[in-house]
Amino acid sequence: MITTHIFKCWNGPAPTTAAQASVTTGTVIKTMLQLSTPSSRQLSVIAWGFSSDDPPGADGVIELIQTNVAATGGTAHVAAGVQPLDPNAPASLLTLGTGNTGYSFTAEGAITATRTFDTVSLSSTSGESPLAYTYQFMPDERPIVAISSFLRVRATTPTTALDLRTWILFQE
Repeated sequence: MITTHIFKCWNGPAPTTAAQASVTTGTVIKTMLQLSTPSSRQLSVIAWGFSSDDPPGADGVIELIQTNVAATGGTAHVAAGVQPLDPNAPASLLTLGTGNTGYSFTAEGAITATRTFDTVSLSSTSGESPLAYTYQFMPDERPIVAISSFLRVRATTPTTALDLRTWILFQE
């Protein structure tokens, strides 16, 4: 029997003496958060979301996707950044390190295959501040991310950079 555990991961280091950090989107597509599944286990997405202190200055898109290629040039997560909901759970099996599980990536890589799990359009005319979005998948619709794959939250804000906090709640 395989025991499963639930984890939450943000696009920044685990907060200690400071609040959860946000990451600037840039003005072209950018991977805000990437989870790298190990070669031994897939994961199931329970929920995901993002928030910003400012309204978007231009139309854009935030998306949750699986890819076959890692984004590069980001900040690697450490084990403390992938937090179990159960304090007695073992560490996550995600592959850590540069080009694997991390945040604020600068290059998308040569992606040849994707699976889109959710996409959110941002409107420059909505005037909503703060901007926030949360989606919880129903048990029968939870995306399964394949072994040796990459789950990403990507943002495209073509003319104005946003400071986003993104997160993924998952089971492995």
